[in-house]
Amino acid sequence: MRNLPIITLLLQTKSRNQMLEITDHVQRLVAQHQIQSGLAIVCVPHTTAAITINENADPDVKHDLLKKLDQLIPKSETYYQHDEGNSDSHLKTALIGNSATVIIERGQLVLGRWQGIYFCEFDGPRGIGKGRFGKAEKRGGKSNGD
Repeated sequence: MRNLPIITLLLQTKSRNQMLEITDHVQRLVAQHQIQSGLAIVCVPHTTAAITINENADPDVKHDLLKKLDQLIPKSETYYQHDEGNSDSHLKTALIGNSATVIIERGQLVLGRWQGIYFCEFDGPRGIGKGRFGKAEKRGGKSNGD
């Protein structure tokens, strides 16, 4: 397996809690680097932002997910001790996770018909946030089924 360098994707958010679909960005990077098979590991190096795969056909899903997270994890709790006032953001990130792995086959991300990759902002707005995209490719760019 040939390892390729980590690529940084710069993103800008506009609100404290936001989900940005980044599927097209990741797919363009796969095409640009001529990756035919392997894995795309999408990771965010922030403790208050996350990566998830979810439905991308209906924008209400993003809305509902963010509203439910706000309901489950309010911005303020009497027992929060973190001085920065963003304990809720850290908790949301811990639940969602900071990475997702997507299979690449024949140069395409292997996602379900309605799936998309999302950068989840929980402590924005963030001027320019970094998302990292790591990838690996089978030798010769062809999958041999193993």
